Amino acid sequence: MISITDEMKENVEVALADGYACLLGSVSKSGEPQISPKGSVLVYDDETLAYWERAKRSALQNVGENPNVVIYYNHQAKRLRWRFHGKATVYEDGPIRQEVIDRCVQEELDRDPGLLGVAVLVKIDKITELSGNVLQQRD
Repeated sequence: MISITDEMKENVEVALADGYACLLGSVSKSGEPQISPKGSVLVYDDETLAYWERAKRSALQNVGENPNVVIYYNHQAKRLRWRFHGKATVYEDGPIRQEVIDRCVQEELDRDPGLLGVAVLVKIDKITELSGNVLQQRD
């Protein structure tokens, strides 16, 4: 079972403001890995993270080809390091896209003044520590 903890929620929600934006790891259909900073990562619900994809470059293309991703949270000062492994789904329009816009940090939305980006939800299958220790895993 996956249930993002209160500690995780509190820290991920302010990651950009704290200076520790999350990183998205994705892989293309051909196996080319990509790391992208995502300052807009938010906790959508107890088992899902979301982010606003404003750049619409290689990370979005990768997610379209291969939905398996990892979101890495690393707060060096607090020594908190989590990997959220899951499957991404892109929302180009509709109520989920609007909800992510409504909940996204303003700083990220300001970088996309025409709101041309898309919402991405990542349903979490596993949460691990940097050491690889599995904290939670979907049954």
